[in-house]
Amino acid sequence: MSSVGEAACSYAALILHDDGIPITAEKIATLVKAANISVESYWPSLFAKLFEKCDIENLITNVGAAAGGAPVAAAAPVAAASGGGAAAPAPAEEKKKEEPEEESDDDMGFSLFD
Repeated sequence: MSSVGEAACSYAALILHDDGIPITAEKIATLVKAANISVESYWPSLFAKLFEKCDIENLITNVGAAAGGAPVAAAAPVAAASGGGAAAPAPAEEKKKEEPEEESDDDMGFSLFD
């Protein structure tokens, strides 16, 4: 049940933020109640306190930043090099490794339907 409470309060906070309404425990509780979802009484206040200290816009725009940060950081030097007027070096082409053909059952001396 706690995951339902967390999700309901998260969505309520997002709705309030989207409408430009300050995120308070009372407003979160009102939205959750309007959705006919029962949550533990402490969830709305926890989420309200969270968003007092944390910028929800920052959370929204940085979702998955930890997972996607490495490729962006690796691409930054290439972008910086090309922005300076010099042509960026072309990435080396990956050579395809030829995969050996799979042997058929006949080559091994047996078949599935023998």
